[in-house]
This record gives sequence, C-alpha cells and structure tokens, in this order.
Amino acid sequence: MMQVDHAVHVTLKERLKEIFGYSQFRGDQEAIINSILASRNTFVIMPTGAGKSLCYQLPALVTHGTAVVISPLIALMKNQVDQLNAFGINAQFLNSTLTKAEMNKVKKDTLNGSLKLLYIAPESLTKEENLDFLKKANISFVAIDEAHCISEWGHDFRPEYRKIRGIVDNIGQLPVIALTATATPKVQQDIQKNLQMEDADIFKTSFNRKNLYYEVKPKIDAKKQLIKYIKNHKGKSGIVYCLSRKTVEEIAEVLNVNDIKALPYHAGLDPATRMANQDAFLNEEADVIVATIAFGMGIDKPDVRFVIHYDAPKSLEGYYQETGRAGRDGLEGNCIMFYSYEDIVKLEKFNKDKSVTERDNARHLLTEMVSYANLGTCRRRQLLSYFGEYVDKDCGFCDNCLKPTEKFKVQEEVVLALRAVAQTDERFDAAHIADVLTATENQYITSYEHDKLDVYGKGREFNESVDYWCSMLRQLTILGYIDKDVDNYGVLKVSEKGKRYIDDPYPVTLAKDHNYDQQIADGEEEGDKDMAPTTGSAYDEELLGLLKALRKKVAKEKGLPPYVIFQDPSLEEMATTYPCTREEMAQINGVGMGKVQKFGRPFIDLIAKYVEENDIETAKDVVVKSTVNKSKVKIYIIQQIDRKVDLEEIAESKDLSMEELVEEIEHICYSGTRLNLDYYINQIMDGDRQDEIYDYFMSAETDNIAVAMREFGGDDFTEQELRLMRIKFLSEVAN
Repeated sequence: MMQVDHAVHVTLKERLKEIFGYSQFRGDQEAIINSILASRNTFVIMPTGAGKSLCYQLPALVTHGTAVVISPLIALMKNQVDQLNAFGINAQFLNSTLTKAEMNKVKKDTLNGSLKLLYIAPESLTKEENLDFLKKANISFVAIDEAHCISEWGHDFRPEYRKIRGIVDNIGQLPVIALTATATPKVQQDIQKNLQMEDADIFKTSFNRKNLYYEVKPKIDAKKQLIKYIKNHKGKSGIVYCLSRKTVEEIAEVLNVNDIKALPYHAGLDPATRMANQDAFLNEEADVIVATIAFGMGIDKPDVRFVIHYDAPKSLEGYYQETGRAGRDGLEGNCIMFYSYEDIVKLEKFNKDKSVTERDNARHLLTEMVSYANLGTCRRRQLLSYFGEYVDKDCGFCDNCLKPTEKFKVQEEVVLALRAVAQTDERFDAAHIADVLTATENQYITSYEHDKLDVYGKGREFNESVDYWCSMLRQLTILGYIDKDVDNYGVLKVSEKGKRYIDDPYPVTLAKDHNYDQQIADGEEEGDKDMAPTTGSAYDEELLGLLKALRKKVAKEKGLPPYVIFQDPSLEEMATTYPCTREEMAQINGVGMGKVQKFGRPFIDLIAKYVEENDIETAKDVVVKSTVNKSKVKIYIIQQIDRKVDLEEIAESKDLSMEELVEEIEHICYSGTRLNLDYYINQIMDGDRQDEIYDYFMSAETDNIAVAMREFGGDDFTEQELRLMRIKFLSEVAN
C-alpha cells in the first residue's frame, strides 16, 4: 500500500481546493486518485481538457516520495512544471535542455524527498546514470502520460515507449497510472498488454466534447479562407496545424503580413525560440500559433477558440487530440479542417520508406481519415464510433448536421451488405466486401472462393459503385448495424442489432458522400460564408458574372481554356477588392505582373467602369498580401532555370526537396513569369508523352492535378511529370 502523508489531516477535496483552487472533482477524477492511492495499476482514457493531469498530480502531493511522470515532449514538461511551480509545488523535469548543475539540483531534491513530481522523457530513462539515481530515490508511483505512444496502432507511435515496462520493473515494484486522450479499442488493448496492466482499474469517460463544432471544407484558396476566418474571429486565440515545418513558417508569415499576430512552432526551431513562442501564445501576446502536430500536447490553455487543420492530419486519433485543444473551458470551440485528396497522396508518400507493417498501419489510419472527411453523416457520431462509443442520434452541431448532404432511404441494399459481411465469415474489411458485392477483380476473392457466394456480384443489380458500398458499410458501422473487430484492424462483424435487422428489415436513412475533389476541380468555395459569417456575399456576384463572361470571350479569341486566363478564385478576389490599376491587379492571388501584362487590360477596364457606374468605394485592405522575403529564392530559381541547371541541382543548392522546388516553380509560373523547362523535361519525357499531356491541358476544364491523375489512370504518368508539363503549358500559353 502506498504511504499517504497523514501529517495533513484533510480530505482529498480539501487538498484540491487548497492547492488547485477547485471545489469539486470532475467526472471520475476522485475514483482514479483513490485507485492510485490504493497502489492499484490504473488506466485512464479521458478526452483532452477533462483534467487528466490532476489524476496524478494530486496523489503525488499527498504521498511520501516523488512521483515519476514519463512524458514525450519537452514542451509538455515545461508547461506542467511551470503551472505546478506557480501553485508553490516543487516539480522539475529532467531532460537534455538542463545544464549539469541543474541536473544535479533536480537529483538532489529527488533524493532528499523535497521534489514531489519528476517529469522525464522515456529516452532519458534508458540512461544508466538516471536509472541508478532513480533506484536510490523514494519513488511513490509512475505516471505514463500520452500512453497511446506505446501502440503501433496509435497515431504517435514511439518505439522507446515500449521499453517503459522493463525500465519500471528495474526501478522497483511500483504502481503505474497510464493516461491517454485518444485510444481506439485496439490501441487500449495494446497499451494494457505492453504495460502488463490487464488487471488495471480502467476509467473510460465519454469522448464526446459537446461544445466543439466540427467542419470540413474543400481546400480552395486556403490561405484566403484562413485569413478571412481568423479576421472574423478577431482577438480570439487559435491554433493552425500544418504538416511540414516549411508550411508552418510560410503560413505564420502570411498571417503576420495580413495583420494577424501569429507565431510558428515546430521541432526545427531552436528550443529557446520554441519556448518563447509557446509562452507568448499562452500569455496572449500572440493570437495564433501555427504549428506542426508537436504543439499542444498537454498545453493547458482553456480559451483556444478555434483549431484549424490547414492540411489533412495523418489519423483520426491525431485529429481528435488536436481539435480537443479548442474550448477546454467548455465554451466556444470551432474545429475546421481544409481537405483535399492531394494532401492524402502526400501523406502516403511520407510512408513509403517505412517497414511493411508500419506502412500498412499508416494506410489504415489514412483510410479512416479520408472516410471521415467524405462521409455525409454526423461528424460527432463518426468520431465517437471510431473510439468505440455508440450514440443513437445526430448531434445537430456540425457541418453535416447543419448543412446536410442529400439523404436517401435503403432496405434491400442494407440486408445485402450485412449478408455479405456474414457470408465472408466476418474476416474482411469494407473494401473487400465492396469488391465481392460488385464482382470487382481482387486476388483474395478467388483464393477464398468468395466468387461462389450467393452475394457475389449482387451489388451490381443496384448499379452502384465500390465507393457506394464502402460508404454504406461505414455508415452502417456508425449506426450500430456492424461492429469493428478489436483484434484485427478494419475487419467488420455483424452486430446483434444487424442480425435482428436481417430477420426484420426496415428502411434505413443514409447520407450521400461529399465530393470535395469535384468542388476543388470546379473552384467552388462552397460554404465559405457559413464558416466565417459576414453580411451578404464575400464577393460582388454581379461583377463576378461580368468577369466570367469576359474571361470566356478572351479565352475564345485566344483559343485557350478559360482557366488559363484567370482561375475562379482570382476572379472572386477581383470581385471582392475591385483592382483598378495594374499594380492592384498584380496583387491578386494567382495573377502577378506577367499575367497583368498579357491579359489584364480588359479586366481592369471592366472593373474600373463597374466601380464608377455603381459608385463603389474599393476595399484595398481586403487584399491578401503576399510575403516578399521569399523573392530571393524565386529570383535564384529563375536565374538557374535560365542557365539550364538541372532541377535536382537547384533543389540541393537551396536544401529543398524536389516536390518543394516544383511548388516554388509553380508559384513563379502562376504569378505570370514565363519559364522554359524544355531542357529538363526533354531529358525525362519523349515528345509523344509531352504532346499527350499538353493536349490534355489545352482541352481540359481545369488544371487540377488530381483530376489529371484520374484522367490518365494514375499509372501512365507520375504526378511530377504532370506538374512539370502544366508549368510548361501555362508558361507558353498564359504567361
């Protein structure tokens, strides 16, 4: 039994009030604390913002000795130590940022019993000198924060976390409390097994954060959408998550030049800058932090009003945890995600160098992410279902509830889908079952003799696609007719509710999927006004109609597709900001002085005439200003291309990946600068292949690469070849 400090004859509730200032425990906090005080292994699954840290902090304060808290991030340690120190509690961390003298002070305080909480990274635990010192100390218990890092099926797997059990056993016979905010049933099982905590007291609270609003938007002119949204929430705190450090820096810069106080946060910054930026955000010296996913683990800022995912996340667990940093005080919390399938393709590329198992796991997690984005069913029900929590009605407080996709009723199809799950012995995922129903070629179908089942090919009688059946199976899972197999990722089983349904069917209402790819291809910024409420339209609809008619006329005269002249987002910005000079027109996103010189004059004349006739006061301040400090890199790239330097060499000289270089070249091209890449393209593609792509772009309605990849079937041309040919095409006809 753990030795509780009896010198203080007060109840836990009184210590809670005395130290932390709270009058009541929340949810299961008191029961969890009592479990630890009884020296029981304890497993806590509790959403972000529900008060997990108190569950180990308070028992550490009422017991003799020092509690060891294993934590994955220096930022998390610093944040919690600062808070505890502010309460007058001796808590310290032991990590690589400390000097030798500081480390010795921490060890001395631990050994003399004055230190109540010691935060330490799993990597530091493996060092011999740290292990020897901990064996000499009086350790009360071990807390493992962010325990999902143990699981290969989690969204943030860290191999060193799987060594923790052995290290704890080395220190002594100690009770363990493991805590996480994001664990699917599969991950929960993995954590318990690895920590040998099958007998632990388990405390699992609902994953439902009722105050959070969830919305997914097609990623169209995302910078402009982002700036508009943040300006409509002026003075409110928010986090913008990006996938790469480069994007973090770029977005932070774009926000700042558009008068939004924003700071970057990523692992590439030196520790002092990272900490200073984090503190500035916590202290309200900056409104927005732009970050990679490293930011926010354990950051206890209650009034984050919005969390925006500029790029699609790698997994639903990551998405849920990151959105959970909004509205921790129970008040307003808006969770917006910009989605494009191109982001998913990029993420798949990141996984190509991983081991087969890791790659398969990552692919499963991405599939769930794509499903969440595209399904038309209640976002909250989808999230809760993913974490093994069933709810029987829509939340009424997400984009799919407030602005639903088309609904339809089905009965025979549902019976057929459930029978297919049962007849394949409940051993396969949604994609395989959809293939069986549509008789789609699949090597496993014949090897398992599923082509002999009576459900084989029956889905074709309804003239529906594989995607339709996959969507139905996922929706039936959310509605409780199908269960997920905990032991085998993605495998579906017919639930008790589903078995009853087969015997006694009735119409079931399902929702059509979103078609974000099509919206992106068409340049539709649907719902932008809903995301950031304003009075009336964001752009002048009458002027936009005139600009589109002029674009069509100019395109016809020049024998070009209209998008080559100006794309829809550019026209919409013209109809918002009324540029009446060449300089103002060049500031429009996707224009630049090159295009102004080639196509701008009739558009400027039209806008100037419209402004004069309608007595409009132009709003130049609405223009999204571009950052200028990248101009040196752009000039360098243009000069090197003029000298016919190989692109690989240019990329290496500027420490860019090939993909990042192509993006830079695209920005240069879209600003109207003509680039001649023939010297490079001719090395990698023969003339016939070039002509095929060139002809495609000449007749296509959009220059969207995802649409082009689908058109060419994905195998004939690489994405890079298509992007390089798009640059060649636009340089020759548009610039």
